[in-house]
Amino acid sequence: MTPEPAAPADELFSEERSAEVVAESFAGTPDPRLRQVMTSLVRHLHDFVKDVELTEAEWEAAVDFLTRTGQTCTPTRQEFILLSDVLGVSMLVETINHRTGGTATESTVLGPFHMVASPARHLGDDIALDGKGTPCLVSGRVAGPDGEPLAGATVDVWQTNEDGFYDVQQPGIQPEGNLRGIFTTDEDGRFWFRSVVPRFYPIPDDGPVGRLLAATGRHPNRPAHLHFIAEAAGHRSVTTHVFVADSPYLDSDAVFGVKDSLVRETPEVDDPARAAELGLPNPFRTLTFDLSLLPSASDR
Repeated sequence: MTPEPAAPADELFSEERSAEVVAESFAGTPDPRLRQVMTSLVRHLHDFVKDVELTEAEWEAAVDFLTRTGQTCTPTRQEFILLSDVLGVSMLVETINHRTGGTATESTVLGPFHMVASPARHLGDDIALDGKGTPCLVSGRVAGPDGEPLAGATVDVWQTNEDGFYDVQQPGIQPEGNLRGIFTTDEDGRFWFRSVVPRFYPIPDDGPVGRLLAATGRHPNRPAHLHFIAEAAGHRSVTTHVFVADSPYLDSDAVFGVKDSLVRETPEVDDPARAAELGLPNPFRTLTFDLSLLPSASDR
């Protein structure tokens, strides 16, 4: 057999041409978007390796770290999302894909604990099934960009308990569906429900991501917040949080999720008659969070 002719030197792998050679191997990728992503990934990744002059020991440690990150994932814990969160990638992807131009509610990260479907609730229901925490009336309105009420919009909410854990983290300890619910807005686009004041908490730091934070001198804490997903027919959905104004860590959220427009006060109400009407102990706190949605692409 006649041997294959040797490839020209300028087509072979070298330190100087590594990115070009590997990127070229994806030139025949049928999907143009996949080709673009893989080519850019290779170029940036090779630039990084050259910039830091990665050692073999460091490369092995990185492979081991990613392996352990995958092994830590379970049906109720997504360590790779946690890694994306603490590197700021989740927030960057969210921000790029949900630009509002200042005309709608800003988005923030989904987080790793929207793992189960929230139960459907009636307006005014109490989602704090364990009865723990500082009682709070949460209310708001879902509207379009011009303030028009969006009746029949759905508002999916979830939060931690007073100890800083989501229900999926404590099966058998917290009631199933604790501090979760999906509400449907009334004819004026309004929603309201009873809950407890959110509390700051650490992200799970007993795995590879937690050890990474410790090694880099970063804390694992998130400021107090309540998660929201608001959806309405003909409009773009928004995934966001509302943050408690007096919470610690607003300026150093471990996952970079805080935006000024999402911070709210939770004033105390001392009114026995109002508390009795709402079915809340007196005094109680209030949190008001209005959401504005942009029209979907097909309706703009």
